[in-house]
This record gives sequence, C-alpha cells and structure tokens, in this order.
Amino acid sequence: MSQTRRAFIGTTMLASGWSLAPGALAQALSTTLTVGAAIERIKQHVGIPWRTQTVDNLVAGNPDIHVKGIATTMMATFDVCKRAEALGCNFIVTHETPFYLHQDKIDDILDNPVLKAKQAFLKEHDMAILHFHDHLHGMHPDGVAKGMIEQLGWEQHAGATGDLKRLQFQGMPLRQLTQEMAAKLKARTIRVVGDPDLAVHTVATSWGYCGREGGIQILSDPNVEVLICGETREWELVEFAQDAITAGQRKALVIAGHVLSEQGGMQFATEWLHGFVPEVPVIFVPAREPFWLPEKPISLSSLG
Repeated sequence: MSQTRRAFIGTTMLASGWSLAPGALAQALSTTLTVGAAIERIKQHVGIPWRTQTVDNLVAGNPDIHVKGIATTMMATFDVCKRAEALGCNFIVTHETPFYLHQDKIDDILDNPVLKAKQAFLKEHDMAILHFHDHLHGMHPDGVAKGMIEQLGWEQHAGATGDLKRLQFQGMPLRQLTQEMAAKLKARTIRVVGDPDLAVHTVATSWGYCGREGGIQILSDPNVEVLICGETREWELVEFAQDAITAGQRKALVIAGHVLSEQGGMQFATEWLHGFVPEVPVIFVPAREPFWLPEKPISLSSLG
C-alpha cells in the first residue's frame, strides 16, 4: 500500500473520531475482517435475539469481501455509496433500504437503468451493504430514539421515566421548538401543522414513518400536544391533525422528513460499532436531505 493511501486512511480515521493504539494502523490496513464476520459481531452485540423474519440482511455484495472500512448511513443512496467509496469504505451499514422498497425486492425493476448503474458501481468497487433496520429499533432503548434525542440535545426532556419517545417541556412555544429542531438537524424543509404560539408541554415522537392508526392514537391522547414524525400520508394523519385543531384541540404535527428524523440513530450506531470493530475505520456518512424550498434552491455542487 502506498504512503499516500496510508496517510489518507490515517487522516480519515482521525477525522471520524476513530483512533488506534501505536502500531495498530498497520494491522488495520492489512485486516482480514470479512463482511460476514462483521455481521456476526453485530448479531452478537445487538442485545436481542436475531429475528428469523427481518429485512436486516446483506442486500449487496457477499460475506467473503474483506472489509477496508465501514460506512454507516441513514439511507444508502447512490450519492452515499460514492462518498463512502471515496473514504475507503467498502462495507455500508444502512438503516433504510438501498433499493427503493423496504423489503429490498427488485424483481419489477431489474432492467431499470438507475438500479443497474448503482449495482454496477457496487460490484466494480467490491462493496457490500447491510440493511440494518429492525434490530436497531429493537435495541433497549431503541437505537434510533436514543440517537435522535442525543442529536437534538433533548436528553433532559425524557423526564424521570426515561421514556425517549415521550418528552416533557415547560411551555416552550411551538415556533421555538421547531426552530431549535431545524437548527440542530440542519434541516431546510421541516413542515408544521399547528399554532406557532402553542405552549408545548408534552411531545410524542414517532421517528421515521408514522401511519394513520398509530398517529391518530398518539394525537388523541389528551396529554400529548405535539407529535413529531418523519413522514406520513397527507390525506390521513395530516388531515386528522388539521381537523383536531379545527375541533378546538391544542394539537400540532411536526414532519421532519424521513432521512433527518432517523439520521441520529445511525450516528449512535457508528459509536456503537466502534466498540466491537477495532480493526477498521467506522465512518458516519450522512444521507443528504433530499428537499429544498423554491425560494432557497440548492444546487448539487453546493452540497460538496
């Protein structure tokens, strides 16, 4: 391996917060850790029995690939795959599917040029992808909830119960709450249904997708004023939130976008992986927020 490559990997490790004891860098660079072995460690450390029915599977590459570096991400978009490869990572651990369907089925789009281009890139660079969804949520506490609360700096709002999905505030105006969220998540397009001056005391969270039944149940709790989720159907939960407000209830719905609403969970997963995968760098590669506002257009070049 060239000195340039060796220096690049060493710098990348430091930049990502990954450190090695003296003399260990050379060992890391010549690691024989395989994708299959790394997955077995994940299964051993997740803290719950590995499910027989799960989407948490190797969905690209094969178990025999030698791991050079691990990239964690909320969503393994083509952009994330390219950025991970540029950082020297050939094993991606992604929370959401890389193939446009939660169950990772691609039979109906096998000949689609977008899918084929992504698959060709992964094959060319000998890359593997693990879909890591069910067991991250199954951790105690839920790894996504823990990571999001840490990213937002809201640990103190969990209260005496320690419930990371139900948070207590001291009458903070909804406007201030959502502005704080947007700043900490570096969000461009958080959407809010509700009175900006609503005094917030109890917030329920449903990170990622929130369906009709679960969302209506949460918003129907008389003690909950605000529900924060990643995404939902606008003709279901959004309409219900609007009608609840029209009916005179003090309610609000905050929609952060799916990527930003679970990204903190994969930041948590990065540190978690550091604890039992010492041989290679583990680098968090954030998925980019896909949306922008017409009055504030974002060019691809400005994303770096």
